[in-house]
Amino acid sequence: MIETFDNHTPDISRKAFVHRSACISGDVRIADYSIVRSNTSVIGDNGSIVIGSRSVIEEGCVLHVGNFAAWEQGSASTMHLGERVIIGHGAVVHARTVGDRVLIGINASVLENVEIGDDCIIAAGAVVREGSIIPSRSRVAGVPATIKGPVSDSQLPWLSDGDKLNDDYFKHESAKLQAATIADT
Repeated sequence: MIETFDNHTPDISRKAFVHRSACISGDVRIADYSIVRSNTSVIGDNGSIVIGSRSVIEEGCVLHVGNFAAWEQGSASTMHLGERVIIGHGAVVHARTVGDRVLIGINASVLENVEIGDDCIIAAGAVVREGSIIPSRSRVAGVPATIKGPVSDSQLPWLSDGDKLNDDYFKHESAKLQAATIADT
């Protein structure tokens, strides 16, 4: 479902794929070749959300921007996801910025005003505290999450292999997803 909220209608590239069961609401922009899977909510009701190109938001995620303090001050919040970001199944993201080539693991929670640099891995189940600043190429895990060290050379392909994928790959994936149908039962 794509819905206008407070006079803001989502701006979704024709080259992106948004599953019909996803809810995209308000001030949201989704760039070329990005994929938003089923049962995901991307809600720009108290600010704007920008999802960069070739990013994948997997099933059951929640991306939301805005908090009461910002609303009280009359200011809008923003969330900017870079290019080639993967947000794993069931993750909840309220971050301010997520750099390029970032993996946010399954069921991770990234709270308000978090800034994540490029080439980072946020482990499955991690809870990144409000206002945390995660430097580029950091590996983060735990509850509460802490930086466990740098992303190793052996882990870097998880993030950079996407750089080898050209637009044809994303065109192919989008076409497959758009062609999928729900069987009548």
